[in-house]
Amino acid sequence: MQRIMVIGGPGSGKSTLARVLGTRLDLPVVHMDPIYWLGDWVERSKDDAMQMARAAADQPAWVFEGNHSSSMEYRAERAEMIIFLDMPRPLRLWRVFWRSIRYWGQTRPDMGPNCPERFDADFLKFCWNYDNDGRLRALSFVDDWRAKRLVHVLRSRSKVSLFVDTLSAKNTL
Repeated sequence: MQRIMVIGGPGSGKSTLARVLGTRLDLPVVHMDPIYWLGDWVERSKDDAMQMARAAADQPAWVFEGNHSSSMEYRAERAEMIIFLDMPRPLRLWRVFWRSIRYWGQTRPDMGPNCPERFDADFLKFCWNYDNDGRLRALSFVDDWRAKRLVHVLRSRSKVSLFVDTLSAKNTL
């Protein structure tokens, strides 16, 4: 397995799982946030973000995490496996809250440059509403790819742990 795509709602554990997969399988990890954010919480132009996402997806090996919907089809075409972290809303919201405290005023390692963690009402509203919109689109997306790619929908921390426990650098998942 050389190209794995990880998607999920805010706080679902995409970045963490991507790092674990990258380490276990000796694959480079690509985070969508540094592609999406130019820096200082300024969005990169849609064309530039798409070009960067495509260039990263064209590489021979990766674990690519993030939900940039404009590039999802392109990344999925190149992926050998798609993982959707479909975590419950309370867990996701707790994780978003916890990382905001943990990284308060600092830029997370998987974020764009100089994008310090903060509490943002619009982002919290987006996180809350994810189940009503983004989650449904993600479920439809993975359903569309089931016949063409190996797809895993992981709905709990225990399922993620079991999945990770099956990994080794020598197996093909």
